[in-house]
Amino acid sequence: MKLLIINGPNLNLLGTREPDTYGNESFEEYFSKLQFKFRDAELSYEQSNIEGELIDAIQKADEDFDGIVLNAAAYTHTSVGIGDAIKAISTPVVEVHISNTFSREKFRHKSYISPNAVGIIIGFGLQSYDLAISSFINK
Repeated sequence: MKLLIINGPNLNLLGTREPDTYGNESFEEYFSKLQFKFRDAELSYEQSNIEGELIDAIQKADEDFDGIVLNAAAYTHTSVGIGDAIKAISTPVVEVHISNTFSREKFRHKSYISPNAVGIIIGFGLQSYDLAISSFINK
C-alpha cells in the first residue's frame, strides 16, 4: 500500500512552533518513526506553505497512491480549492489535525476538507497520523 502524507503551512516548524500545542518533535523525526512502524506500507511525505503546491500534490497523488493523509493546517479553514481538489480525485483522503480544532478559535471549527474526506482524526497529537495510516491498512 502506498500512502502520501501531505502537511500544510507552518507544519515545517513542528518541534519549535508552539510546543504546548504541537509538541517538541519535528515532523521529519516523527516520519522516520512512522516509516519504521508501518514498514509494510510505502510512506511518502510532502509539506508546503503554498496552497497551490498542496493542490498539485493532491492531484498528482491520485495517479500514484492508494490513500492520502492530509493535514492542510490553516488552509483547512480557508481553502475551497483544496476541498475541491479532494472532491475531484478518486484516492481516499483522511483529514488529520494534531490539536483539537474545536477547542481552539471559532474560525477553526469550519473545514473545507471534511465534506470530501473519508474520515477525520483530530486532537491526538502526532499520533493522529498513526491512526490515519492504520485506517488505510486495516480496511
